[in-house]
Amino acid sequence: MRRAKDKHIRDSIMAFLKAAGLRDKFEENLAIAFWDGVVGPEVAKKTEPHKVTKGTLFVKVRDTVWRNELTFLKPQIIQKLNDKLEEPAIKDIKFY
Repeated sequence: MRRAKDKHIRDSIMAFLKAAGLRDKFEENLAIAFWDGVVGPEVAKKTEPHKVTKGTLFVKVRDTVWRNELTFLKPQIIQKLNDKLEEPAIKDIKFY
């Protein structure tokens, strides 16, 4: 029962944000909050999501080896983030 209630609350909030013209921006920035859970603790220690602009998530990476590795994993990370968001809000990730 609790899950149905949570879904109803989420749907209500999202409807309000959509009506206010804020839904897309909210979902984009929610990706920052989900980052650590999606990539796991090892990657989270080496990275810092910075901002989201027009569907692109900018992530600071502490060294070039990890930056290179994450570039190869980008499609999977984007998919996991969007699955978590329940919307295709993240289109790209720029590692720097």
